[in-house]
Amino acid sequence: MLDIKFIRENKDIVKAGAAKKLIEVDIDKLISLDDKRLELLKITESIRAEQNAMSTNIAREKDENARAQMIMEMKGVKEEMQSKEEELKEVMREWQSIMVAVPNVPDITVPEGTSDEENQEVKVWGEKPVFNFTPKDHIALMESLGIADFVKGAEVAGFRGYFLKGDGALLEFALHQFVVNHFSSKKSDYEFMIVPSLVRKETLFGTGYLPQGEDDMYKTQDSDYFSGTAEVATMSYFTDMVLDANALPKKILAFSPAFRREAGSHSKDTKGLFRVHEFRKFEQVILCEANHETSVKYHEELLLNAEEILQALGLHYHVVVNCGGDLGLGQVKKYDIEAWVPSQDKFRETHSCSYFHDFQTRRLNIRYKDAEGKLRYAHSLNNTALAMPRILQHIVENYQNEDGTINVPDVLIPFLGKNKIG
Repeated sequence: MLDIKFIRENKDIVKAGAAKKLIEVDIDKLISLDDKRLELLKITESIRAEQNAMSTNIAREKDENARAQMIMEMKGVKEEMQSKEEELKEVMREWQSIMVAVPNVPDITVPEGTSDEENQEVKVWGEKPVFNFTPKDHIALMESLGIADFVKGAEVAGFRGYFLKGDGALLEFALHQFVVNHFSSKKSDYEFMIVPSLVRKETLFGTGYLPQGEDDMYKTQDSDYFSGTAEVATMSYFTDMVLDANALPKKILAFSPAFRREAGSHSKDTKGLFRVHEFRKFEQVILCEANHETSVKYHEELLLNAEEILQALGLHYHVVVNCGGDLGLGQVKKYDIEAWVPSQDKFRETHSCSYFHDFQTRRLNIRYKDAEGKLRYAHSLNNTALAMPRILQHIVENYQNEDGTINVPDVLIPFLGKNKIG
């Protein structure tokens, strides 16, 4: 959520930012409502002060007739107060509904565009694998090896369900161990956390996934939600905290199951492991001081961390900077990393790396004291470390052999205990 003071003072910038993100929001109406809100707050405070004064005078009045007259007048003031409070409540409801829909202002370096097709490539690593045979897709490969069952997955779990079996399951666990080992040995300033995936509505609102993203979430009979990323619980862990400035940045590697309805993708990737409803995910989260240059620095660090993992796995990938139309409500800037999928002859997303300034922390009330002792909202950032089982599609297809076997990436051999599947 943006600061209303910032919105009022930078109305045109906020309007331009919303237009760049293709988000419709009536900023002029918001400011008009804010004017009304401030006016009503002033009026109610004035009436409240009058009530307090009248109460004092009534208590001091000895003449019964005068006292009765004052009580009658007090009744009128009370009724006026109730009327103004009801008016304020309605204005606040409408004001809040627009406030939570105001998007964060994208960075000036974010390109114009309406969809992911207009994201701009900024880096390429590695080479496309060369095959002397027609490569198979991961579905055919994994089913022929008996390491996944998509038919039974659909029967048991429904649409987009799957089973990982034998070496398929072990390969995912090897990836878990690899990520943990990588961060333990090379990123010692990151704290490990296993976080809940079942979360309250307030946590999703605080991180900016509600109210706009509800259609993509699973909701329980108790009105809780299954989160689509460990970012939600990790950020919410710090709700209402005042952090020690000397302890910043807070760097976390969080793990949780994740759930997404993929409501807007019914006709896309209906089979296989790329776009499933239930998965596992390691997420990087950083909380840092409220400084743009600091956020940019850690944004690049998160990107590099993810690139190191893909490079260690030997996967050809590119990095794109997302255009305005492909940014979420709270994101200032986002990189996507997309790795090569031989069967589709194109790159597909593996990581999403974003920074938010104080958009999330303002909602969650996560603050710290700066050098002058002033309370400031921290900045937040996140990036995937590795999402599973999606990454299996890339590994299986890029490391396939003509006979249908799959070579195991060198960095996974110590954890899997073999160099080939099949």
